[in-house]
Amino acid sequence: MASLTYELTLAGLAVGGAAALTGIGLIVTHRATGVLNLAHGAVAMIVAYALRQLVVVWGWPLWPAALVALLVLAPGLGLLLDRAVFRPLARSGTDPARALVASTGVFVLLVGAAVLLWGGGARTDAPVLLGDDPWLLLGAVVAVACLVTAVTRWTRFGRELRAVVDNRRLAVLAGVDADRIAAAGWAFGAFTAGLTGVLLAPYVRLDPYGLPLLVVEVMAVAVIARMRSLPVAIGAALLIGVTQAQLTRFHPEGWAEPLVRAVGANLFVIALLVAALVLPGIGGKGGDALPPPPRAGRTPPAVWALAAGCLLLPPAVAGPDLRTAVQVPALAIVLLSLVVVTGRAGQIALGQAAYAGLGALFTVLLTAAGLPALAALALAVPLAGAAGLVTAGPAIRRHGLALALATLAVGVAVSRFVLTQPYATAGLPPPARPAGFTSDRAFYLLELLLLAAALLLVAGLRRGRAGRALAALRDHERAAEAAGIASTGLKLLAFTLAAALAGLGGGLLAMGVQALDPAAYDPLRGLLWFAAVVTLGADHPLTPLLAAPLLLALDAAGPAGAAAVVVGLLATQTGRLPPLTSLLTVPHPTGRTASRPTGRTPSHPTGRTFRRTGARTPARTPGTTKDTRSSATTKDTRAADPRAARLGAEGLWFTHRGGVTALKDVGLALPPGLVTAVVGANGAGKSTLFDCLAGAARPDRGRVLLDGADITGRPAHARARLGIARTFQQPALFPSLSVEENVRVGAEHGHRRDRPAAATERALLLTGLAGPVRALPAADLPTGTLRRVELARALAGGPHTLLLDEPAAGLDAAEAEALSRLLAALAADGLTVLVVEHDLDLVAATAGAVHTMEGGRLRS
Repeated sequence: MASLTYELTLAGLAVGGAAALTGIGLIVTHRATGVLNLAHGAVAMIVAYALRQLVVVWGWPLWPAALVALLVLAPGLGLLLDRAVFRPLARSGTDPARALVASTGVFVLLVGAAVLLWGGGARTDAPVLLGDDPWLLLGAVVAVACLVTAVTRWTRFGRELRAVVDNRRLAVLAGVDADRIAAAGWAFGAFTAGLTGVLLAPYVRLDPYGLPLLVVEVMAVAVIARMRSLPVAIGAALLIGVTQAQLTRFHPEGWAEPLVRAVGANLFVIALLVAALVLPGIGGKGGDALPPPPRAGRTPPAVWALAAGCLLLPPAVAGPDLRTAVQVPALAIVLLSLVVVTGRAGQIALGQAAYAGLGALFTVLLTAAGLPALAALALAVPLAGAAGLVTAGPAIRRHGLALALATLAVGVAVSRFVLTQPYATAGLPPPARPAGFTSDRAFYLLELLLLAAALLLVAGLRRGRAGRALAALRDHERAAEAAGIASTGLKLLAFTLAAALAGLGGGLLAMGVQALDPAAYDPLRGLLWFAAVVTLGADHPLTPLLAAPLLLALDAAGPAGAAAVVVGLLATQTGRLPPLTSLLTVPHPTGRTASRPTGRTPSHPTGRTFRRTGARTPARTPGTTKDTRSSATTKDTRAADPRAARLGAEGLWFTHRGGVTALKDVGLALPPGLVTAVVGANGAGKSTLFDCLAGAARPDRGRVLLDGADITGRPAHARARLGIARTFQQPALFPSLSVEENVRVGAEHGHRRDRPAAATERALLLTGLAGPVRALPAADLPTGTLRRVELARALAGGPHTLLLDEPAAGLDAAEAEALSRLLAALAADGLTVLVVEHDLDLVAATAGAVHTMEGGRLRS
């Protein structure tokens, strides 16, 4: 027994050592470049194939070939990726999510290239580099880790690396060559990937699919280390490897036996799933989600007619055998699910192949149980949607890169524990087609009908209230929540609908080929689908109609791997190329003829022009003597009963994660019908106070009160629905929506939601946006117009309290004058208005109470 334990421990250390190398490479690459390199496993596979080519095929000696593969080819590949793909993205300031898409494209490209070069079959003759002694591998891991630690801590390069990680732009301004740092990171990351592939290849099947996916699974150790700590990554890798090896000694009888065997073989998958869904994630909220696409132009009817004609062509010209063609509408439905969750909702969803596979499995199981094929398919769709709902629940708490990992982990787990397990799929009969649709031609027509229905459903969603809310959430999550959108429920809707559509497409795929092939729903296939949709245009319903025939035609007519190479190559350039569907659209006419707004004084819907209520006075230093009216009002406010205020704060304390206390026992009363201003230097705590009042931040101590009720625990969207609207210091709009749609989002989700169309019109008129500008996209407008759009969105919800964070920033004199009149009129109409502002002329002209903030404390 002791001997068995020792042998299994050694085997586990070998696997854990290879996983530790993967973790080291991923962490170093992420430190140096900020990129989550999903292509790490594909690089490992390429280098392993190259070593086999040198040794087995060309007859090179092992160690010279290993030196060439590891010290020349692997770093060279890393440098190539840096120069050709990631350096242009970094220089353009592209967000991490776009870099992740490029990384996915590299993964798909390298897998396709390997299939083209070496075929798709497994190789069992990979050279053994270090023999069977795990201690050599552990020594290599420790040596690499010590080298990385020494370089990052005690060399100039390490200091520059840390500077680039902390703030790339500031480091460049300080004279650091960030490109050199990134190149070194990519070269070293590719070296560790190649070493991992060379060490693992003799013990796992060497094929273009298995080894890259295995390395994706062991990414768990880097996620556990939060892409930071090398010791944590190494320790986690060794622990998981040894535990996985020890589990092979358990052989329970009965129903538990296949489950224990699956767990023992896939412990890294479980670790990845838990790390991605439970542990604190990498990335930030909203800062690394997919960026909003450019506002789509009008798709000419001729383009839609051409797409429809292409779909109708196979049954018209082909013979009775449409075995390949019947996959096109089914795959288009699967890809349409990505239009919902990735295109419209902006979520990086890498696990859609799992829901397609579950839809296929449910369909086959239900038909095997005796249900008619159409009934089985109809029931499989909500079951797949339910699976999406269950898995999306914990996943949507992630953001950006962490969400990508979570969805990828779900896809891998479903594949490993369900679709490829004999206890789930063994002995199932081929899926039957519905009665009356058994021929290829009839079944193809049925698929076209279902595809048309799915397209109408998604088109209605995109044009409706939910579609606008999803686009707003994608474009700017904090602004969407401030407008009253409940992000959690909306994301659940998107993931559930997308899973249901993927399940429908998966069921049709299984019926079309009349087989349940787990390889058709492999996680790598999901990455290919994701890359294809993002490349063509994720937020356009035309994309699935183009991508599905393209992928299947390349696979059927071209050499194996051609589809992956084409899609992967295009995906690597998504940061520089527009979505390809944008080439098939024409600009909206209003986008060319609408005039720029003039900044004239906005007028009330009744036609009454707002009267100016105070003279603009010379700017004064915060804290100095104020005009008599403001001082008297401030005094009255302090003497009044705080319960008379609509919104107020009592004893607020807030400390940032870095230990800086931004608020210190702050109390504030905001009575109705009055403009209250808070002034102070940068860093005084004004924005933190603002966020605590609006619900974007929760104080450590103290209370926020609305009409005497404690709302401290209410999130931002709930406070918006209670009547508290806000704007942001930097204009926070939804650039893929028009000006009118931006305002309508506020009307549909704010305090008063009964008549959104009328509320939108009132807000547009009130802010001077009712002219041609209403149809323009909210991107690339002048700052003054952006400020007015944001204010109109806040007013459209019918709030009773308005929180404005530096609303005059970036405005010219005429625009500031118009804003001053508008604020005074709003207060005269009974609104509670809080302004955090540096423009003291605006404060003097409009504010009835002025408070100065210094060092986190509020003084009146």
